[in-house]
Amino acid sequence: MSGSSRPRGSGGVGGFLKSRRDALSPAEAGVEYRGGRRRVPGLRREEVAHLAGVSVAYYVRLEQGQAHNASDEVLLAIARALRLSRTETEHLLDLARPSPVKAAPRTRPEHPDPRSLTMLESLGNRPAVLLGRRNDALAWTPTGHALLAPHLPFDTDDPHTRPSLPRLLFLDPRVRETYADWEAEARTYVAYLRLISGKYPDDTRLAELVGELCMKDADFAAMWASGRVKACTQGTKRLRHPLVGALTVHFQVWLQADTPDHRLEVYFPADEPSTDALALLDTLVHEGRTGRARREAEVGFFE
Repeated sequence: MSGSSRPRGSGGVGGFLKSRRDALSPAEAGVEYRGGRRRVPGLRREEVAHLAGVSVAYYVRLEQGQAHNASDEVLLAIARALRLSRTETEHLLDLARPSPVKAAPRTRPEHPDPRSLTMLESLGNRPAVLLGRRNDALAWTPTGHALLAPHLPFDTDDPHTRPSLPRLLFLDPRVRETYADWEAEARTYVAYLRLISGKYPDDTRLAELVGELCMKDADFAAMWASGRVKACTQGTKRLRHPLVGALTVHFQVWLQADTPDHRLEVYFPADEPSTDALALLDTLVHEGRTGRARREAEVGFFE
């Protein structure tokens, strides 16, 4: 794999700073601007340096990737100058300060924590999914499976065949068509993958996922190049479900302190029609599982 497809792509610290500088207008940054044509879409390097209280030459070196000696105070000053969010600031520090633990190779398959599985099972018919670091489905409730990917097998035990939600979102036309606001959903996924890539810069499986999606989907490549990051702990999904029609769900993510890169994502109906749609979906799931169990019992009886 070439260096350009690594998850720390688009230039690491330098690429991230440039993407945020390009996205911030002089008016948003509080920079006095006297008009005339600007040659850059956002702030100039010297404007960021002035706002952060560092020399232009020093800031240029940072954008060239020479951030290993930058103090936290300088990085935080630049984060304030660029109006970075808390999540974006965390990502900047991750890129500049990859710890020995985070830099260790992350090639082993992920396995769900037994406590997470117990919590998932306790949700009963509530739609939910346990996501791994790369947004693989490590496990889900029957209704969660029916909500997100009813056309796929329920089993997620095999790390080599379990569903990758980013792959589904960008490369599976059936899943892509399910989202009424696909672009917003896709941007959220990409922003989260970029955030995680800063925390695990040597995760080769994540690098392969990003490289694959950049090569196979132009939308993903463009969104990845934007440099946006997002924690994605709550939100809303508007769906056109193939079994129960249109519905809107809110989701909330629950984390365990000792396995923060595994996330339990739980879905709640946003309105009364969505409540009815989820109830119908749960009924279809229950009837399907009951009918399958009955058929298996009958086959065993006659063998």
